[in-house]
Amino acid sequence: MYSGFSGRQRIGNVTQVNDPNTSWVNMEPHWGLIETMLTGTYGIRKGHRKFLFQEPRELDEAYDNRLSRSVLSPFYVRLERMLAGMLTRKPVRLDDVSDVIREQLFDVDLQGNDLQSWLFQTSKICIRYGHVGVLVDAPKAGDNGRPYWISVSPRDILGWRSELKDGKQELTQLRLQEKIVVPDGLYGEKQVEQVRVLTPGAFEIHQKDQQGDFKVVDEGRTSLSAIPFSVAYSNRMGVLESIPPLADIAELNLQHYQVQSDLSNQLHISAVPMLAIFGFPQSAEEISAGPGEAISLPSESDAKFIEPAGNSYDAQFRRLEQIASQINELGLAAVLGSKLVGETAEAKRIDRSQGDSTMMVVAQQMQDMIDNCLRFHAEYMQEPNAGSSLVNRDFMGTRLEPLEIQALLQLYTAGTITQETLLLQLEAGEVLGDDFDVENELEATQNGGLIEMNTPEPTPEPAEERTMPEAEEVEGAE
Repeated sequence: MYSGFSGRQRIGNVTQVNDPNTSWVNMEPHWGLIETMLTGTYGIRKGHRKFLFQEPRELDEAYDNRLSRSVLSPFYVRLERMLAGMLTRKPVRLDDVSDVIREQLFDVDLQGNDLQSWLFQTSKICIRYGHVGVLVDAPKAGDNGRPYWISVSPRDILGWRSELKDGKQELTQLRLQEKIVVPDGLYGEKQVEQVRVLTPGAFEIHQKDQQGDFKVVDEGRTSLSAIPFSVAYSNRMGVLESIPPLADIAELNLQHYQVQSDLSNQLHISAVPMLAIFGFPQSAEEISAGPGEAISLPSESDAKFIEPAGNSYDAQFRRLEQIASQINELGLAAVLGSKLVGETAEAKRIDRSQGDSTMMVVAQQMQDMIDNCLRFHAEYMQEPNAGSSLVNRDFMGTRLEPLEIQALLQLYTAGTITQETLLLQLEAGEVLGDDFDVENELEATQNGGLIEMNTPEPTPEPAEERTMPEAEEVEGAE
């Protein structure tokens, strides 16, 4: 219901600029449950009977009480955040990037986020939906400003067209859905929907008016010959098509929520024992019982509390533990390729050669996307060299063992590897600190450990200036 293609493809009827295409229509059902998981308990309660079914003959009041006691465990949210954190565990390394662009990447999206923070947020979108797009935008010609990067969710990519050119798929048209906030009156503001239509070297802005129609409010040319849009995939199905890789995790998270709701409701009902009276005449007056009361019963009558044995609850508790274990194992095994529960450090080290394959693909995709964005950024800035990037691939954070360090030192001493290779390996193995700079260390050691200081020359004293004419006279006399 919530994951996997239904088998029957739905066709998108594209007649207006804001109509999504067929691929968007078929991907959209996979996003609903995941987006609900992000809102937590409050969001899933708003779904009511869509996510928590009402039992037959269950009163609406009883269902509302059960719904208010049901709590969603944040398995999916934490797993998504953890996987994105693996990619950004170490800073992105930039090579041959100009100082101007490198400085601008400290505020890459003009929202105060540097490249590292921006990558964390962008990779979460990629893992959540199956892919993510990035638009490198820039102000119009003549306006002050600089290029900046905009992360675009698949929900906002309404349609596209592509062609095969020189063995590579290139976008020829792209429609992006946007929502902007504009002033309304003296102090208010309102949200306006618009669609940005991009073609190679040109753009159009279609804005929704009060009648609900989209009209062109802005258009122009760009300085780039291609659409400055790059894509990274975590579970690719086609061009700008994907399936969320954690869809099954979201399904299990929903099942955990439903089973936990049933168990909590049963524990709530059975927590208070029921008073049963045997052999008491039905014609007698109503009986009340409480901690400060006593009951007078006829002879041969009996009263006792009835409560369930609770044997069935153990099975439900085990079921909850089983679902939680499946979530942990499925999430880490399906995305990382290795089970990280109950394994020894040596087993993890052995599995690293094949266990990180999926995350390695995601890291490579994000790295290629950053490289493309750097190329678009450099073209806007008319910089000759765009440079390249390197995204972290050491997800587990394994530190080099002392024997491995000793082996590297022996290779360096024997002249098999250079000092730069040694330092790079020690840095990758987390032996050196995060602030360690290999280039500065190499320069310092080449200078014998000394760093050149730019000391200003001493200012001549006035007395020395007064002796200059005397010196000239002596020279003239000679």
